[in-house]
Amino acid sequence: MSSSTDASPRVVRLPATLNNLAHLATMLEKLERSPRAPDPGQYRHLVDRVSAELTRHAGHIALPQLLECFPATAELYENQRYDVAGLCLSPLERSVQTEQAARDALAAMRQR
Repeated sequence: MSSSTDASPRVVRLPATLNNLAHLATMLEKLERSPRAPDPGQYRHLVDRVSAELTRHAGHIALPQLLECFPATAELYENQRYDVAGLCLSPLERSVQTEQAARDALAAMRQR
């Protein structure tokens, strides 16, 4: 696997059970970084498949390594678990800012 945040590739050894998820995550990264907008149906189908694999492998000991290499998949994983874990993979400052923005938006809606 190569990291999408680094210019140089890095090797991450994953168990064979995560190969399908790694391949799907690679496709999602390519779609996310593509200069062309993806077909909405294709994108939705891919996100559904990645989500299903993430659910299937939740708690796998090697999952954090995979998520470090694939930011789009990590964001999807975080969104799946937001109700119980918040923005657990995001930097703390970004998480706090996002939580505060959500509170501010809710307060503004209540005042209307």
